[in-house]
Amino acid sequence: MQKIVALCLLALLLATPSFAAKVVPFSSQDISLKTMIGQMIMVGFRGEGATAAHVLLKDIKQHQIGGVILFEKDCLRPQAVRNIVSKKQVRDLISALQDASNIPLFVAIDQEGGRVSRFKPIHGLGGTPSAQKLGELPVSESVAAGERTGAYLKDVGINMDFAPVLDVNVNPNSPVIGALERSFSDDPAKVATYGHAFAQGMAQHGIIAGYKHFPGHGSSLSDSHKGLPDITTTWSKKELLPYSDVLGKEPQHVVMVGHLYHQKLDADFPTSLSRKVVTGLLREELNYGGVVVTDDLQMRAITNEYSMDETAIKAVQAGCDILLVGNNLAYDPKIVSKLTTALMWAVHAGEISIERIRQSYDRIMNLKRDSGMLVEDVLK
Repeated sequence: MQKIVALCLLALLLATPSFAAKVVPFSSQDISLKTMIGQMIMVGFRGEGATAAHVLLKDIKQHQIGGVILFEKDCLRPQAVRNIVSKKQVRDLISALQDASNIPLFVAIDQEGGRVSRFKPIHGLGGTPSAQKLGELPVSESVAAGERTGAYLKDVGINMDFAPVLDVNVNPNSPVIGALERSFSDDPAKVATYGHAFAQGMAQHGIIAGYKHFPGHGSSLSDSHKGLPDITTTWSKKELLPYSDVLGKEPQHVVMVGHLYHQKLDADFPTSLSRKVVTGLLREELNYGGVVVTDDLQMRAITNEYSMDETAIKAVQAGCDILLVGNNLAYDPKIVSKLTTALMWAVHAGEISIERIRQSYDRIMNLKRDSGMLVEDVLK
């Protein structure tokens, strides 16, 4: 038996992406509430090096956050460097962040290709076509684009890409999807085929795909960065087909839930904060048991209506596992501490059960294990 366990551990180590796998206690029964909550937080930060990113390093060490997201530009300081200067600089930055963390970090980025690309040709990643352009080519080109993207991301230490977009191009003039060429097609089956192909290409280099924006942003008439899009009269169930086709299949993936309003799906809450959508529709109807990530919780679709404390609590109650805060549309150096405090309070007040937190923690750690980022401490 010990020989079998040893062989399994060796296999996981060999599957490691671009940094050494770490052995950590795995069971949620052995982990503090604060650490479990920390793993549910993914945050953006300022700084192109470990010294400049001192606020983040403190959060990694004190709060055991589960992940970070990188941006090229700082929305509030257009002339300032955010996180990306060069390939070597990003590699060194990520290495320093991983060294500081006891549990390996998800390091995420939005590298879809086309106009939504944080790495540009100047950084050494040749221009990858947009999803719309790929949809006009043989599906093998989508695999190849994913493979090129995955190779670059792995080389710098990124392990999660919030791509491909699985939105169906219902409205070609949608300001945030169709107009930016972010959808593969107006045919749901083609979106599923090309999206899955892109994810398979990235998976050749161990990159976790982020399918987005559930339950479908392609019919929207407005941009969730600026307000809450109402898709009640424009959305249809065909926009779920790409998800039903790819969820549960290899490669490793997460699902990002968009900030959308659909009165018939949930008259009270946006999709990202809706238990009816996240748990009822995604988890129960589509039978998805993996990690769910919110879209950036600082988008005005959310901040116009809810405080950050309310948002965090409602997202977890809805069934989301990772709270994504880009810290770029707004900047709060204390955001991790505030999120942690809000969720700790919610557990102690009975608003969220400890079992619900354990559920998310276990999903997150399962994904980190299955993607080769860590080895479960089975021999302790």
